[in-house]
Amino acid sequence: MAARISIRHLVSFTSPYFSATKPSQFSSGSSSYLASHQSKALEFLDSCQSLVQLFQIQAHLIITGLLQVQNPSFSCRFLKLCTQHCDIEYTALVFRCVHFPDTFSVNTIIKAYSCSSVPYNAVVLYFQRLKNGFFPNSFTFPPLMSACAKMCRLDLGQKCHGQVVKNGVDGVLHVQNSLMHFYSCCGFIGLARQVFDEMPQRDVVSWNSIVNGYVKVGELVVAQQLFDAMPHRNLVGWNVMMTGYLNSNNPGKCLKLFRKMARRGLKGNDATIVIALTACARSARMKEGKSVHGCLIKASKDLNLIINTTLIHMYSRCGRTEIARLIFDWISIKNTVCWNAMILGYCIHGNSKDGLNLFSDMLNSRLEITGKNHVKNSVLPDEITFVGVLCACAREGPLTEGRKHFGNMTDVYGIRPSFAHYWCMANLLANVGLMQEAIKTLKNIPVESNLPSESSLWSELLGSARFGRDVSLGEQIANKLIDQDPKNFWHYLLLVNIYAAAGCWDDVTQTKERMKKRGIERTPGCSLKDLKEIVHNMSVT
Repeated sequence: MAARISIRHLVSFTSPYFSATKPSQFSSGSSSYLASHQSKALEFLDSCQSLVQLFQIQAHLIITGLLQVQNPSFSCRFLKLCTQHCDIEYTALVFRCVHFPDTFSVNTIIKAYSCSSVPYNAVVLYFQRLKNGFFPNSFTFPPLMSACAKMCRLDLGQKCHGQVVKNGVDGVLHVQNSLMHFYSCCGFIGLARQVFDEMPQRDVVSWNSIVNGYVKVGELVVAQQLFDAMPHRNLVGWNVMMTGYLNSNNPGKCLKLFRKMARRGLKGNDATIVIALTACARSARMKEGKSVHGCLIKASKDLNLIINTTLIHMYSRCGRTEIARLIFDWISIKNTVCWNAMILGYCIHGNSKDGLNLFSDMLNSRLEITGKNHVKNSVLPDEITFVGVLCACAREGPLTEGRKHFGNMTDVYGIRPSFAHYWCMANLLANVGLMQEAIKTLKNIPVESNLPSESSLWSELLGSARFGRDVSLGEQIANKLIDQDPKNFWHYLLLVNIYAAAGCWDDVTQTKERMKKRGIERTPGCSLKDLKEIVHNMSVT
């Protein structure tokens, strides 16, 4: 067990003589004492376990001048500790105090920048250090390429790729893997494949990277072929493929892979469980979802908040909100996502009144009592919460309450309504007969009130809150969605649903022709029969 560092130890360790003397002033007679002193300093660096201890060590290194000694043992290890315990600004400040940074120190700060919210600084630092005589090695470039991938900056990445070739490390395995990751993140799967094909040897990271690259650009057939050709598969590869099928709206294929993985005796991690349960939710396979849940219980696995929230979503989507509520009540510490899952479960798939009551409970839970201590709860409703609330109001018809919640979004919680909220509000107005006001609400939507990036999720929610049998109004809304995101299949599906619900089969055919001309591919597993079932399910809720 690592030794604990106390202030008393550091004070006794920093003697008046040593603190007043710079390392360069030591005579040869005191060299053994200096060596012993430096050895103890390294021991403290190795045993540091907290920010308080880190600051104590830093004070000592500054007093003794060890941080400026041309010995990388101190600066390298201390910078590494800073990346673990401090933010990037403080770590960069410490780096600027190092007089003789070696390659490891520069690599450490480049990696720290690449993992931060300012990855561009990693590239800036690299080229600054080159001017100061820095000699990079093969470990310099993976975090550098990662920074470029995070920014999706092809120009900077290719500039750094040139540095890779210039420094003769383009044949190193982990550098090639980072190049593949970069080009895949930027959407240039052809360049990523070129790197992959030219690799003399590959490891499991190489295969996972290229498979993930094809998954990201939606080429699942090629991704599956590469996945099948992998000499060795690990859990990362299985999760990548399952996520790809899930994101391409093919939960059946995702679950097929999950079952195949289980038959081979591979135990999934938390990410695997979340993917499988989400697939069960999207395809309404409650039997399979209950089987996964049962396996978790048998394994006596301590379920985290993410898995419990996914279980709530799965049972709600399958129409078993009472089971979802049992799981929800069992969770001791809930976050906003957890509350949203249960509120949306009631508002979209269950009893809307229960959803509105739970929303009131959420607002009243701002102060939780734990024993004798009062703990302030930071859970607040967000934009997704209000979609559920307004959908519930649209189904139940309380116009006054709906107006109140819509107004509170901006006035109380500072949430700017998006198109989804205006849609739900217009739905509420239309359901109580105020059709013209509903149309006016939609026409007056601010230009900046667009859908968020998770458009398929919002389309699903909006589809559940569609406008009764009013084809004209629903058509306007669906077309507005298509104008905002003309390549999104689910927006066209929403329009087809509206026409199908009203029996306008000629319009259904015309919409499909429109999709064909625009190159909008039909999602696998989605047929006219599926659409009729969707319309039926939506009309009975």
